[in-house]
Amino acid sequence: MSNRPSLLRDRRFLPMFLTQFFGALNDNVYKQALLLVITFGLIQQQSAAISTLNNLAALLFILPYFIFSATAGQIADKYERAQLVRYLKLIEIGIMLLGTAGFLLGNLWLLLLALFLMGTHSSFFGPIKYAILPEVLKSDELMSGNALFQSGTSIAILVGMILGGAVIASSAGNLLWISITVLSIACLGYFSSRFILKQNIAAPDLKVDWNFFRTSIQTLRYAKSLPLIFTILLGNSWYWFYGATYLTQIPQLTHEHLHGSENVVSLLLTFFSVGIGVGSLLCRKIGGSDVNIKMVPFGAVGLTVFAFYLAASLSAVPEVSGTRLGVMDVFTHGASYYHVMLSVTLLGVSGGFYIVPLYAMMQAYSPRSHRARVVAANNILNAVFMVSSAIFSIIILSILKIDMQVLFCITAILSAIFSLCLLKRLKSLLATTASTLED
Repeated sequence: MSNRPSLLRDRRFLPMFLTQFFGALNDNVYKQALLLVITFGLIQQQSAAISTLNNLAALLFILPYFIFSATAGQIADKYERAQLVRYLKLIEIGIMLLGTAGFLLGNLWLLLLALFLMGTHSSFFGPIKYAILPEVLKSDELMSGNALFQSGTSIAILVGMILGGAVIASSAGNLLWISITVLSIACLGYFSSRFILKQNIAAPDLKVDWNFFRTSIQTLRYAKSLPLIFTILLGNSWYWFYGATYLTQIPQLTHEHLHGSENVVSLLLTFFSVGIGVGSLLCRKIGGSDVNIKMVPFGAVGLTVFAFYLAASLSAVPEVSGTRLGVMDVFTHGASYYHVMLSVTLLGVSGGFYIVPLYAMMQAYSPRSHRARVVAANNILNAVFMVSSAIFSIIILSILKIDMQVLFCITAILSAIFSLCLLKRLKSLLATTASTLED
């Protein structure tokens, strides 16, 4: 991957890569710390059940993507993006100061407010970061840039969850240390943002509509008016539906099927995240530097085949009684555990194959004047699909009382059908676009 080292040393790319890495890292450190604080009762102001509070926290983080993404896309197209990133990073420091107050005062509602604001910060940052990439990179660098972005995000999510848990576990209830951690990461994000190169303004005459709901509808309508773009966005959002369906079940999967401890949950998440990183980097190596969909069919096949592999592997895990298994124990309890770990890793690799080309295509084929708004439409659809995933899983597991392996198999079949239709539609639209350009 000859382009990869040069990009990571390139002033065009490295500051933006580090800024988004620290942003994703801080999101996950803070979210994981908050969930552990709620779950283990380190803050005493809980008037609701732990499960209710955890679900409320998840909702509060994703809600801003519904509300603010469209307006964020307009702002990112109207103003100079490097300066916008710096403003957002300063706001992130302010949000973490609020979160610090919540931790030190033991005030759950301040912590939840800070979580909502972090989601708001991320919803404004998303359109900017993906709109900047095609501005600073050459067309044959987009695949590499997106592969690095996806790999970096996967690593940031993994490290963030582990770091948040480790700081909480090692600080013996002293929440000062987690406060210092999230503030330090926010400051690192601002420092790296200082080096992002100044950007051209895409649409300086655009009038921002501050009616969040109206702009969301308008943004989705605009994306729908571009058949190729809208099809790509649907493909992206299906990935988030699929990923949310599986990742949400990993704690319960570990508890019920593997008889594992909390550390085994982290182990499976590690395998999944590493798989995404490997798949993302292999996209450029195998698929080439040009923006194309060569790797998407392989990813789609993997998302179906390895889901069945995971379901079959779970069925083969023997029943275990007594003390829950730790990380080292699962490596000594038979081949079935290795099959589970391998299937989770291969699902991650397949996800990398699937999503990197689609993100590169979204950027390459979006009109430059509306690129950030296209990313905003993508974020709105992602949020809709992730909420739909939660509802879908609740219906299957809680209402219909169907086994988790069946949920995985149903999702795999739906993925195969969706991906087949997606690829057929994409090939047709790409052929039409190519013939139009030739004319």
